[in-house]
Amino acid sequence: MSDELDEIQAIFFEECAEGLVTAEQGLSAMQAGDVSAETIAGVFRAVHSIKGGAGAFGHADLTAFAHKFENVLDEVRGGKIPPSPGVVKVMLSAFDILTDHVESAKGLAPRPADQAALAALEQVLANKGADDGAPVANSTAPAPAAVETPAAPAADEADEFGFVPMAVSLDDFDAPAEAPAADAPWIVTFKPSRAALANAGEPLLIVRELEALGAETVAVDTSTVPPLRDLDPEDAYFTWTLRVPGEVSESDINDCFDFVAPDSIVEVRRDETAAPAAAPVAEVAAADEFGFVPVTAGVEDFAAEMQRVVETIAAASPAVGSVDTPAIAPKANSDAQQTIRVDLGKLDLLLNLVGELVIRNSILADRLSPADRQRVELPELARLTRQIQDNVMSLRAQPIKQAFSRVPRMLRDLSVETGKTINLETTGETTEVDKGVIEKIGDPLTHMIRNAADHGLESAEERIAAGKSPEGTIKLSAEQKGARIFVRVSDNGRGINRERVKAKAIEKGIIPADAQLSNEEIDQLICAPGFSTAETISNISGRGVGMDVVRSNVEALGGRIEIHSVPGEGTTFTMILPLTLAILDGMIVRLAGQRFVLPLAHVLETVQPEPGQVKRTAPDSEVIDMRGEYVPVKRTTEIFGLNDDRAVEDSLVVIVESEGSGKVGLVVDTIDDRREVVIKSLDQNLHPIRGLGGATILGDGSIALILDIEALVASTNRYTPKGLAA
Repeated sequence: MSDELDEIQAIFFEECAEGLVTAEQGLSAMQAGDVSAETIAGVFRAVHSIKGGAGAFGHADLTAFAHKFENVLDEVRGGKIPPSPGVVKVMLSAFDILTDHVESAKGLAPRPADQAALAALEQVLANKGADDGAPVANSTAPAPAAVETPAAPAADEADEFGFVPMAVSLDDFDAPAEAPAADAPWIVTFKPSRAALANAGEPLLIVRELEALGAETVAVDTSTVPPLRDLDPEDAYFTWTLRVPGEVSESDINDCFDFVAPDSIVEVRRDETAAPAAAPVAEVAAADEFGFVPVTAGVEDFAAEMQRVVETIAAASPAVGSVDTPAIAPKANSDAQQTIRVDLGKLDLLLNLVGELVIRNSILADRLSPADRQRVELPELARLTRQIQDNVMSLRAQPIKQAFSRVPRMLRDLSVETGKTINLETTGETTEVDKGVIEKIGDPLTHMIRNAADHGLESAEERIAAGKSPEGTIKLSAEQKGARIFVRVSDNGRGINRERVKAKAIEKGIIPADAQLSNEEIDQLICAPGFSTAETISNISGRGVGMDVVRSNVEALGGRIEIHSVPGEGTTFTMILPLTLAILDGMIVRLAGQRFVLPLAHVLETVQPEPGQVKRTAPDSEVIDMRGEYVPVKRTTEIFGLNDDRAVEDSLVVIVESEGSGKVGLVVDTIDDRREVVIKSLDQNLHPIRGLGGATILGDGSIALILDIEALVASTNRYTPKGLAA
């Protein structure tokens, strides 16, 4: 469990690094004079995302500072505070402090002195701007006396994020702490779980974290160490007693133990005697019969002694073997799985080279006769190329569980904040996704989950009145189909109130008052920039950036968002994401003389229609009789706005199967060939075009567009310059 939490938090810190880069670039652009709405919104989103993730992991100091910074950015974004040079200068100083807070949350730096920066931000909010001649806050300026700082929550009282500081011990979590002298030192007793080392937990890391706060080790109790024959090298036997300076807050001490096992013993109390720390012992006590020596000086002495003990045990008892103590004496294990870190840029280059190899293979196939193809073993070359591509793709593939694993804790916090009981159901956690996709869907996934918990699910009273279970359910799923990844977040809540959404959109000027919109178009309005139906601003929602962030991030990946809502039953958000590079089996078809690639994974069969087999059921609707089963038919040329007067009997109908629409017949002119093609993303040079999943280079060097079957069969027969109509 500790490993999983570490992995989740590592992903959060990676996202923090990306957010800080985005914020720094935006603030630098603002300093240079670019104060466009897009630039300001980019900085706001970055800080907003850092705040949300920090709150989920209990980094209270980071959350509080980011929230104050976000308030200023929100006022600037809304036009209430002009982005003058003085304001930008204050925000740049605040950005530096925000960066220090992130480093502090990682445990790489002490908590920064942020009082001056908070005072400067507060002044900007109060004055609706900053005096350009005023001095700029920095981390070394003294804190003014009038600055208010949030009081630390009581030991038995949950803070604003739902976290309860640990007081006295984990077994006596709710016991009220005594109140000795406020400046008395803290006495911390820590006995790790017996299975800490077996579960890859390192108690010394926690001790060192306490030492970073100024703690000193008073004693290490080794009385529970068993005889050598009973010693388990993966069990933890020691109990540490440390003295922490009295000015350190109890919450900072408790933060060091956030991820220890529940059966660990953690006691934090004031030293009522307030006696000075014992002087260092001149001579180290004699070692006991097992070679263990009580430690009174510090962790470094203990580490050295532990090193000696490990070597002694290993030499004296071959049956026990070497002890794996990663932080002290790493063990070389020839049987262990060997790994190596590789820069993602190198993998991307390798993927591109494999793609070029496939293209060259296609060119060679076009230029050789059938007899020559067999002589040069072209099919074998294609097979080997495909194997290389699959193995290279697997190097970047990781289970989407890494992105899903942060959701349970997020929902626990949201349950506390909203007062709702929320159940989570997940499927498809083992679906392998490109690492780049996992890194970029974390933020959209967070926003969709928070949106479902805050807006989608009703309160227990509302659900009971509607005849539902008082507990709401959020379902999270992932699956890969062909070259697409489907990630769904669905809830069984109230559904989208389309009348309210349309009214809010009119109120905010997003659409004109006389706009005639379909249900699907109204649902898409919740993804408009600045749209929100929340009445008040909270830590969960209300600023109108949630679904806007989701859509912009997904479209940046070349994907799209689909929304399906049934009033009273719930809402489902689906992120449909493409693989950035893949080799797929494709059918080369012609539409109005132009060549396109139709993925074979969707194709069931092809039909040469006989006269009367295709029937028109409405002015813009046709079906084909397939052995007594009527299958809808779509003319692909009409969808893309291509001129083609060819009769359907002179064309071919390709029967494809999609997830949302089932079987559909697509009318094409002819089928030229079947080939392996390399998908090249369109969004790097163009905007994403619905109905097209990418492009490829054919054997003759020409470019062919790859059809997106799911988008084609779900579309109406309308074409717009931006792509297919919704």
